[in-house]
Amino acid sequence: MTQQPNILIIMVDQLNGTFFPDGPADFLHAPNLKKLAARSTRFANAYTASPLCAPGRAAFMSGQLPSQNGVYDNAAEFASSIPTYAHHLRRAGYYTCLSGKMHFVGPDQLHGFEDRLTTDIYPADFGWTPDYRKPGERIEWWYHNMGSVTGAGVAEITNQMEYDDEVAYHATRKLYDLARGGDDRPWCMTVSFTHPHDPYVARKKYWDLYAECDHLMPTVGPIAYDDQDNHSKRIFDANDWRSYDLTDEMVQRSRRAYFANISYLDDKVGELLNVLDTTRQEAIILFVSDHGDMLGERGLWFKMSFFEGSARVPMMIAAPQMAAGMVSDPVSNIDVCPTLCDLAGVSMADVMPWTTGQSLVPLGQGVARDTPVAMEYAAEGSYAPMVCLRQGDWKYTRCALDPEQLFHVTRDPNELENLADHPDYADVLADFRAQAAARWDLDRFDAEVRQSQAKRWVVYEALRQGGYYPWDYQPLQKASERYMRNHMDLNVLEESQRYPRGE
Repeated sequence: MTQQPNILIIMVDQLNGTFFPDGPADFLHAPNLKKLAARSTRFANAYTASPLCAPGRAAFMSGQLPSQNGVYDNAAEFASSIPTYAHHLRRAGYYTCLSGKMHFVGPDQLHGFEDRLTTDIYPADFGWTPDYRKPGERIEWWYHNMGSVTGAGVAEITNQMEYDDEVAYHATRKLYDLARGGDDRPWCMTVSFTHPHDPYVARKKYWDLYAECDHLMPTVGPIAYDDQDNHSKRIFDANDWRSYDLTDEMVQRSRRAYFANISYLDDKVGELLNVLDTTRQEAIILFVSDHGDMLGERGLWFKMSFFEGSARVPMMIAAPQMAAGMVSDPVSNIDVCPTLCDLAGVSMADVMPWTTGQSLVPLGQGVARDTPVAMEYAAEGSYAPMVCLRQGDWKYTRCALDPEQLFHVTRDPNELENLADHPDYADVLADFRAQAAARWDLDRFDAEVRQSQAKRWVVYEALRQGGYYPWDYQPLQKASERYMRNHMDLNVLEESQRYPRGE
């Protein structure tokens, strides 16, 4: 291990953390992830900072909640002035590289990465901006709908498979290149896949692994629309549930494809770890997701909710400074940025006053954590910001539009009994109210979200008139610097590109 360790971050999309109670659940066919889990600090109660792609990822990279970094939804710009872990590590001498998705919105498509090997799978402009001024409006061309469930099944190639195949190819090729030793800097490489995000479609070889799976139906069946909480009703409406008739077979096929795509990802993880092993490169390894997927629990699908299936994520860290084993204290993917800097010996002192995340290294050394995990949501399916605190056995949710929610998550893991009005827990509720009031000014938060949305709609509509210059990242390949060219010495080239070197 070099003085500053190499770091490999493997990020996946929409992976439900309840299937990782202590590493991958036994029924999952995920040998590579199980092998990684055996040598990792495993966080059984890790949460997203915001249960949606772009907000969850911006928080993961910056250590800031959406109310701090302004990335409220999937079309909110991630400002270039906000330092990410890629900035911190690069400033300290690291080579930083991204292969895959990060859902950056805006003209800055690097955010501290020196190299980016692929384009993104989602658009970089403001076209997916929600609008609090129009409650109940469905934007047909980009809102989720139940077609992902009704169309679940088998295919040998999809838009997402094509993307993740490319992500893995470029990542393994870069890992081989790093082994050649042409750059003596320590490296931090982020490999970010889009699976198992819907649509729920999988290759047959992985689909067949779950023919006899006992987990193809949700634990909690559909709850009638009128019996749902207010925000869940809004999610149902945003997902256009009335236009679809779901059958048990569709639910089973969706969950089967989802599990199959976890196995597909497991093979990709195995490819990465195999390159590290065969090239004898040592690296800290972090495995994490941006948010989860309800997968039919309560009748809900996808994310956008603070319920466990949507908000809880897997997180595992294999590092010499942290002991293998399970940590049950609640943590957040917002803690990733300070954790990586801590592991690399890089100071974040200049920005810590504005950083919410905390290093997880002490938890991997047996230290307990009693501070709450904070979550925020201010995107589609909401018409005012929602906030949440997860601490100890409890989860508390607050929104100006809705009754409060208070769940004892340990005793009631399916969150079926809201204890906010129970007199026996009035003191618990009062404590969470006080903590939320000290942390958030919800009126101000709401005003800032509305201002951001209104400005982005003006900019988006303007930029779609006349000539259009996209912000989508365009990967560059310098063909004249690859393989053999006439400005290169053939003997030097062949020797330098071989690893291990010849005798």
